[in-house]
Amino acid sequence: MSMPATSLAPAASRPFRALLLQRPFLLLLSVRMVSRFGDSIDSIAYSWMVYQLTGSKLLMGSLFALNFVPGILFSLFIGVLVDRIPKKTILVASYAARGVSVAATAALLGLGHLEPWHLFVFTFLNSTLECFATPAETSLVPRLLPKPLLLSGNSLSASLSRSAELAGLAAAGGIIAWAGLEGAILVDASTFLLSALLLFFLAVPPQHDGEEPPPSLASPAANKTAYWQDFKLGFSFVRSHSLLILTLLTGALLNVGLIPHNVMAPVYVNEVLHAGPSVLSLLGICLLTGMILSGLAIGAWGSRFRKSSLIVFGCFLLGASQGLYYVPAAIEWQPAAIVAALAFSSGAAIPFINTPLSTYMMEVTPPGMLGRVSSLSSMISSALLPIGSVAVGAAGSFVSVEALYLGAGVLMALPGFFLLTRKNFMKI
Repeated sequence: MSMPATSLAPAASRPFRALLLQRPFLLLLSVRMVSRFGDSIDSIAYSWMVYQLTGSKLLMGSLFALNFVPGILFSLFIGVLVDRIPKKTILVASYAARGVSVAATAALLGLGHLEPWHLFVFTFLNSTLECFATPAETSLVPRLLPKPLLLSGNSLSASLSRSAELAGLAAAGGIIAWAGLEGAILVDASTFLLSALLLFFLAVPPQHDGEEPPPSLASPAANKTAYWQDFKLGFSFVRSHSLLILTLLTGALLNVGLIPHNVMAPVYVNEVLHAGPSVLSLLGICLLTGMILSGLAIGAWGSRFRKSSLIVFGCFLLGASQGLYYVPAAIEWQPAAIVAALAFSSGAAIPFINTPLSTYMMEVTPPGMLGRVSSLSSMISSALLPIGSVAVGAAGSFVSVEALYLGAGVLMALPGFFLLTRKNFMKI
């Protein structure tokens, strides 16, 4: 199997310098940065738009929950298709379609015709398209990088993506003030369309592992049988790999713990900090700054540590950071400064968890199965989010938002204690 032309010695000693020679991978990073820049602007504009349009915490939780329904319903089936269709084709089509969908949202908002049910339709559509894009991107990375560069490549990808999000958050306030919420959402749409255009120039190396087979001339019945065989094979692989299942479940539980932060951030800023979109943007900047610096550190020095140690440390740090969001409401002293520090700490914790988890999955999964396994990972990670999001939205009507953060922090620390008792896991 051909590998990108970078020697392994420089990869081991100077991983970031070696990554600079991987031009197709750098182009994929550029695509991610463009789309993440737009997403970060959209995250401020969209969340504030939903808050103003609905004024309902339960509806906010329900809308957030809907983001994950397509992943639960379709991921396993989409994963088989991703392994059978050229990844570049999938990415171009999904980015272009998401650009059109987001542009339609902006148009309805600008015309004054946007209703809550529109938000549910567009959210479901965009999340379904993301079910195609995410495993396709994941499957491409091992094709574009040699194995010794995977951890550093994933770390650099996360850091640069977060840097683009940071730039987007910094620009969000000015864009919203100048162009309004609909203008900011339209900027996000344009970044998806630009990403689709850039992907036309991505050169994917020839594959030699049976991935992306040529179109079959067999009968529809034979193709259907082959599809279900591929489906069962991917599921059986994950089921037989206990450590992989353990890492997937860890990610799923941590995602549940982050629900209050993802759903209730506008409410927390409004009710606890008594502030508006600018402070929400500031907290996002602090979170992303922590993720960027942490990701760069892991890329440079993470290979010196076991992946299990990085993950356990990340669980404890993330749990403590989120739980301490309770403090500003209790002591009422410099609350914005305290929350900014906690947001930075939370951001720093996330790469310690996500980067080793994704790298381990890439290392142990056969390349021809990575689309299926990545999709299954997304499904497991999302399985509890719809119910949890609705529950958090409903609980927000009876429990203070800071109490929800405290409970989430305790929940996120639990996987760290559990994983420490798993000897086989602590060896990876």
